Amino acid sequence: MRYCFSLQIRPERMAEYVERHQAVWPEMQDALRATGWRNYSLFLRTDGLLIGYVEADDLEASQAAMAALDVNTRWQSEMAEFFAGGGPNDGFPQLTEVFHLAENSQENP
Repeated sequence: MRYCFSLQIRPERMAEYVERHQAVWPEMQDALRATGWRNYSLFLRTDGLLIGYVEADDLEASQAAMAALDVNTRWQSEMAEFFAGGGPNDGFPQLTEVFHLAENSQENP
């Protein structure tokens, strides 16, 4: 399954947010992989709109597994100040997929 979500980064904190994500802790990356997150990407617009994309068999289960890990608690604690109007711990406002160009014409969107 593919999931897309949006969050808002405080405009005055965007440069530091980007810098922090250039050096995501290896143990955080390992935890994401171990809990089923695949092809996880974050995209940031100049006004602070953050779009996330992730593939997972069950995003809710992957989020719950991450929430139980100390590394996630520490990471989210450090990241919380960057978000306006709530962050990942408050839930991911998911976007509805309206089109997908499949790699193989035999696949269903």
